[in-house]
Amino acid sequence: MLGLNTELEALENRGTKIKIGLIGTGQMGTDMMSQISLMKGLKIVLLSDRTIDRVKRSAEIAGIDLGKLKEVKDPEEGERLIREGYTVVTTDYKIVPHIPEIDVVLEATGDPNVGAETCLLSLKNKKHFVTLSVEMDITVGVLLHHVANHMGVVYTLAAGDEPPAIKELYDFASSMGLEIIAAGKGKNNPLDRFATPDTLLATARERGIDPVRLTEFVDGTKTMVEMAAVSNATGLVPDIRGMHGPHVSAKDLLRVFDVKERGGILNRKGIVDYVIGDLKPGVFLIFTTDHPRIREALVLRDMGNGPNYLLIRPYHLCSMEAPLSVALAYIEGKPTMYSINQVSDVVAVAKKDLKPGEKLDYIGGRTFFGTVDVYENVKGALPIGLAKNARVTAPISRGEIIKLSDVQLEENIVYRLWSIQADFLSGNLGEKAAVEKALDLI
Repeated sequence: MLGLNTELEALENRGTKIKIGLIGTGQMGTDMMSQISLMKGLKIVLLSDRTIDRVKRSAEIAGIDLGKLKEVKDPEEGERLIREGYTVVTTDYKIVPHIPEIDVVLEATGDPNVGAETCLLSLKNKKHFVTLSVEMDITVGVLLHHVANHMGVVYTLAAGDEPPAIKELYDFASSMGLEIIAAGKGKNNPLDRFATPDTLLATARERGIDPVRLTEFVDGTKTMVEMAAVSNATGLVPDIRGMHGPHVSAKDLLRVFDVKERGGILNRKGIVDYVIGDLKPGVFLIFTTDHPRIREALVLRDMGNGPNYLLIRPYHLCSMEAPLSVALAYIEGKPTMYSINQVSDVVAVAKKDLKPGEKLDYIGGRTFFGTVDVYENVKGALPIGLAKNARVTAPISRGEIIKLSDVQLEENIVYRLWSIQADFLSGNLGEKAAVEKALDLI
């Protein structure tokens, strides 16, 4: 994304701004509103959330003039008011992609179904779509990327989270022809697979965090989802189901993330993983090269004696970086990150004994957590993106992977997209037919 500052400044100097429709004004949305207010060439012209009061509270925090907010009920009214210089607000996210004035839809709801529906609507209306929903991307992102290409627009994950930060290191190393051994992130919380919002309630209150959100991090599901996204975007794979996740400090990464023949923990090169230690909130990549001259050059640059070398990005700024993906999509027509193929998947594992008739709750809840593996190894298991509200039809033991045959799925928009994508990936449906079927869903 080098040079975006110059391009954004040029837009600003021409009196032009990239007009953004933001869906979701929670913590991440508020951060993005605040960040965009500091940037040239970008302007939020629409805000959408469940209630107008929620939008106004976030807008006030971000420094948006509340006197310039106008509620709208339909696209035509929204279009007129945006042209008149207002920032329009709505509780109906479905109208956002239908407003011609909006150039890019930025989705930060955290709800994969809302994300998938607004994505399809945005792509159908030939608008770039930037999302924070990694859960949606690992479930149906391959198909959504093909839909975007067909419509001549961009579908992308937003910069700032660990996956795009890792992808940044991956692109750098792979562009230089270096062999990648491992890439991953530092996990910010201790790992407890069977944690629930109940067991973490006191900690969540102390930290001022939603207990469900804290649980999805502590039980490892979020990390599994993030590394699956990296896998699907790069071709790197989990070395073992659930990854290794060693307790290790940054200074020991090179020693631990090496193949077993050299004293490390890896069965192969080219893997994704995570660590619990002092590398937080950073990401890392380990590479090697056989070229003797390049090895000499790396020694000269104080990268060590090899044969493996470490790159670290010691930060990721979450939603603060997300507007850069908006600019990249609009100015250069390029995604920051997307699923090229379904290389890996995250599947649901029972947190407790489940009985027929019970409903699965949600990521970060009381009934399941996620674990990552190579896609071919977990076919027939329940993808995490389809688990919410699935009804159990057969007894499932605590710690057991939940199979698709064990549940009755809720047939929502993500499920329908996933079904089309499954036919596409298996070769039963061509690309054009898959895209057309996806667009026909809305």
